[in-house]
Amino acid sequence: MIAVEPWQLSAEGLAAAIRGGGVSAAEALESVLARADAVAPALNPFAIRLDDRAREAAAGADAAIRRGDAGPLAGVPVTIKDSQWLAGVPSPAGSLLRQDFVPDETCGAVQRLIDAGAVIYATTTTPEFCLTGVTESKLHGLTRNPWNLGRTPGGSSGGAAAALAAGAGPLALGGDGGGSIRIPAAFCGLVGFKPSFGGVPREPCTPAWRSLVSLGPLAHSVADARLMLRAIAGRDNRDRNSIDLAELDAPVPNLAGVRLVASETLGFAPVDDDVLAAFREAVAAIQAAGATIVHDDPGLPSSVQIWATIAAADAWYEEGQEDEERAELLTAAAADFLAFGRTIEAGHYVHATFARDPVNRAYADLLARHDAAALLTPTLGCEAFEHGLRHPEQIGGVEIEAPWIDWAGFLYDANLVGLPALALPAGLGDDGLPVSIQLIGARTSDGPLLALGQAVESVIGTCGPPPDTILG
Repeated sequence: MIAVEPWQLSAEGLAAAIRGGGVSAAEALESVLARADAVAPALNPFAIRLDDRAREAAAGADAAIRRGDAGPLAGVPVTIKDSQWLAGVPSPAGSLLRQDFVPDETCGAVQRLIDAGAVIYATTTTPEFCLTGVTESKLHGLTRNPWNLGRTPGGSSGGAAAALAAGAGPLALGGDGGGSIRIPAAFCGLVGFKPSFGGVPREPCTPAWRSLVSLGPLAHSVADARLMLRAIAGRDNRDRNSIDLAELDAPVPNLAGVRLVASETLGFAPVDDDVLAAFREAVAAIQAAGATIVHDDPGLPSSVQIWATIAAADAWYEEGQEDEERAELLTAAAADFLAFGRTIEAGHYVHATFARDPVNRAYADLLARHDAAALLTPTLGCEAFEHGLRHPEQIGGVEIEAPWIDWAGFLYDANLVGLPALALPAGLGDDGLPVSIQLIGARTSDGPLLALGQAVESVIGTCGPPPDTILG
């Protein structure tokens, strides 16, 4: 028998306990479901609970273990987003406009979780069509941060992060088209990994943001994120963008001899003082462990206009155009985003796509110039902000204003050019909420980047779990 409740175990620990007979998959699931029941009233992180389906999957995992042919995630409870297709389960992406949509196909990454033996027990809340960095919708209501119920968990994988941070399962599948894994990871004190574009199959799925989104893990540790990525990564012939990722089992390096580039602002991004202090502390710890760190940046202005032009136009042609006559069902945030997409002319869209190539070259040149394994930055310039806002009112004394609400400037480049990016917790800020640092690597360097992240995690530590007293 194990010494703690199954929901308290890491994904690696739980997978090993299930495989070794310390706990059954069925028992592990019931423990996680009970924890989910306990935290759901305070957080509202779940779109749809799939308890009966999950119990059948857990029974199947136990049978596979007895037969000796269990997958690497056999019996491990996970969640997927409300926007990720699972055949026969509604996938409205947080929108009343899609509340009756039930896919008859399963997304490639979700199918790989199933094939690896994972037990999908819920879909998690998202903002409408995953368009914003806070998780609230007319369909599912407001999702809260387990560190402070008055703050946002971020988005669009906000429900996934809130449930995970509160202990409702060891792993969640997120999606990141403009920081949607890394924002909630940063705000909820989690590890969040956006793989290289195409490294995890997404098809079949909605067509919007097809050139921006990567699916990847949210986890409590880099080791757990690596476990999940190994199960879901790799080419899928149904997804023309899918690629194979090499070295997913890369050994964790000794930081002595590792070369990194660090940038506190990328030359343009505002940062609060407490976040900057935490970043500098992390850099000092990494240097003390023997790494060589040089300070530089790609030499580019913010790419928010490039990203927003592509993202908003994509969203308009997928979600907005066909539903103009039902626009009253939209949240104000989604309506504004789609309205902006409608104004984008073809020439502006084409030029935005052209602008992705200089961004790619700038990052390639930066890493090559310093023979560096990765670029180290803050993940976000602030801690989680209050509900009722679409974005923080200011960061580092800089007002954040429409139309270019560049409050997540550290994140967009990795989406635009398909680079792997890892968010790591780096302690607590002045408000007692998590802050985060980010490692960005060369395209397809996912395995070595995660191994490096595991080494960095070992020297900077984590922020720990949120105080359980907050959840009531």
